[in-house]
Amino acid sequence: MMMNRKQLLCIGAGTLLCALTAQVQAAIALDRTRVVVQGGDKSVSLSVSNENKSLPYLAQGWIEDTKGNKITHPMTVLPPVQRLEPGARSQVRIQTLPDIGALPQDRESLFYFNLREIPPRTDKPNTLQLALQTRIKLFFRPKALIVDKSAAPWQEKITLSRSAGHWQVNNPTPYYVTLVEGSDRPGGVSVKGFKPLMIEPHGQGQLSVSADALGSSPVLTYINDYGGRPQLKFTCNGSTCTASPVKAE
Repeated sequence: MMMNRKQLLCIGAGTLLCALTAQVQAAIALDRTRVVVQGGDKSVSLSVSNENKSLPYLAQGWIEDTKGNKITHPMTVLPPVQRLEPGARSQVRIQTLPDIGALPQDRESLFYFNLREIPPRTDKPNTLQLALQTRIKLFFRPKALIVDKSAAPWQEKITLSRSAGHWQVNNPTPYYVTLVEGSDRPGGVSVKGFKPLMIEPHGQGQLSVSADALGSSPVLTYINDYGGRPQLKFTCNGSTCTASPVKAE
C-alpha cells in the first residue's frame, strides 16, 4: 500500500514522540506522594533530590487551590526556587501563615503542592528540553481533627449504598478519603474501568464501575497519610454496606 508524504510525516512524528516519552525521566524527586499540614504546625519540610548525576537543576515550588490558582496564603513555599547540584539533596518547606486560622476548623481543607524541575540551558542545536512537574495533594488538618495513631482509620467509617446499578460512597467523616482500586475479593486485581475517586468531608461520590463488577462483597483500596494502600472489605445488608479492614498477609 502506498503512503503519501503527509502519512509518512505523521508516522515519523509519532515514532519520535514515543521515543521521547520512553526516555523522559524526572530529575527532581520528592520524598512523598501527599502532604498533611496539621493545626499548630509552623511548617512542614519535604525532602527533594536531584537524581541526575551530571547536571544541576532548579526546583521551583508553589501551592494551588482546588481551582488551580496559585496562592501565597494561608501557606507558602520556601524557598520558591532553589538550585540542586548533580546528585544533591535539599529541603523545601511549606510555611503556614497567620491567616491559616481562617480555614474551616471542623473539616480538612484541600490544596495542591507543585514542584517543577527546570533543566540547565543547553547550547546544543535541535535539542528539546522538557520541564517536568510533580503535583501532589496537600491537606490542612485542624487541631481538633488530629488523629491518634492508635485509633482506627477514619476510612473504615465510609459506607456504600446501591443506586441505579452503581455503588455510592458515603463519607460521614470530616476527612478526605481517596479510593484508588476496587476488586471483588481481598488482594484481587482492580476491576477494569475503575477510576480513582476522592470524596470530600461529609460528602458522597459514585464509583465508576457497576455494582455487579465488584461482586457481593466489594473490596476498596484507599490511600493513607503515608502513601500506603490498605484495603477495606464491605459487608452488605440490603442496599447498604459497611467496611472492615483487610489484614495484610
